[in-house]
Amino acid sequence: MIETNLAQNLKLYDREFESRFLLGSSRYPSLESLRSSIEISKPAMVTASLRRQGGLQDDLNNQFWNLIKELKVPVLPNTAGCHSPKEVLTTALMAREVFETEWIKLELIGDDYTLQPNTLELCQTAEQLLREGFKVLPYCTEDLIIAQRLVDVGCQVIMPWAAPIGTGKGPINLYALEILRDRIKVPIIIDAGIGKPSHACQVMEMGFDAVLLNTAVALANHPVAMAESFSQAIEAGHRAYLAGTIAPSESAQASTPVICLLYTSDAADE
Repeated sequence: MIETNLAQNLKLYDREFESRFLLGSSRYPSLESLRSSIEISKPAMVTASLRRQGGLQDDLNNQFWNLIKELKVPVLPNTAGCHSPKEVLTTALMAREVFETEWIKLELIGDDYTLQPNTLELCQTAEQLLREGFKVLPYCTEDLIIAQRLVDVGCQVIMPWAAPIGTGKGPINLYALEILRDRIKVPIIIDAGIGKPSHACQVMEMGFDAVLLNTAVALANHPVAMAESFSQAIEAGHRAYLAGTIAPSESAQASTPVICLLYTSDAADE
């Protein structure tokens, strides 16, 4: 029997997930749109910002939290908007209490224009969160040294950007990403800058382990259809990576089989 089901579960820290798609929860046109996007794409986790959710105090935030609990989808709180290690720690501790989870996506912003992470303090902040018992998923750039340092302090997952958050440009530094994938041996989730399903498929074909995105779905003309498209593209890219793509070639190679026919003189006369 030929094996066609090559897909494997995604393992992050001590937990396995069937999906390799992580979905953000902000900027959707409606709560119902978010609900349908989650239901159709079946993401491994849904991100949520404690700051954006406002501590879940008002009615809309309560509706959001009730929706997440109803759908039974794991929550990945993040520290979006934090500019200092102190802010990160405070937000993470609050998120753990509110969302009842040890998972945290570490965002430590260094520049408000590009939303580039503060790599100078990122590693020590990740180390502090790990000491506090968090399962840390750090948002970083494609810098190999920073990524390796994050692994060295104990991060079992890293999350480099494809491009700055919300730009939709797709992977802009393929060389650096290829080096990162080759050298870093823990799961790598591409986070930020993905604009089209083809972008997601591309990075999965390169061997990355998962994709996290928000804007490309939330701001699409039809978010639910786009969520489904991304889910399928991520799965297709992962399966293609496992199947093994052919190496590029500078020269053309005929792929149509040539069938040789033996002609006799009688056949020729006819």
